[in-house]
Amino acid sequence: MYGRGSEDMRALIADRLASLDHEDQRGDAGQATVALDQQAMGRLSRMDALQNQAMARATGTRRESERRRRIAALARMDAGEFGYCNDCGEEIATGRLRLDPASIKCVDCARG
Repeated sequence: MYGRGSEDMRALIADRLASLDHEDQRGDAGQATVALDQQAMGRLSRMDALQNQAMARATGTRRESERRRRIAALARMDAGEFGYCNDCGEEIATGRLRLDPASIKCVDCARG
């Protein structure tokens, strides 16, 4: 269905991977170690900083998961398996793939 000739899907995936890389660069500062110096920062400010750090790490983890899914989609394209449901083998709707090119299930199988 979407073999090697699907340059528009490849471009969607490549654009998102580049965006994830850019977001990683911006997010590195939020994951930096929080100083525990009471003189430099009050207790509540430090708690806020720790919470922000935890959220930045969680966001980084989600980005990495998405990156792996998109790289796997590129591998499926190279193998000629892109666009087919992993469960039933039917074609995944083009609209679904445009929303999430890393989709591995058709709508029916995703619903369960």
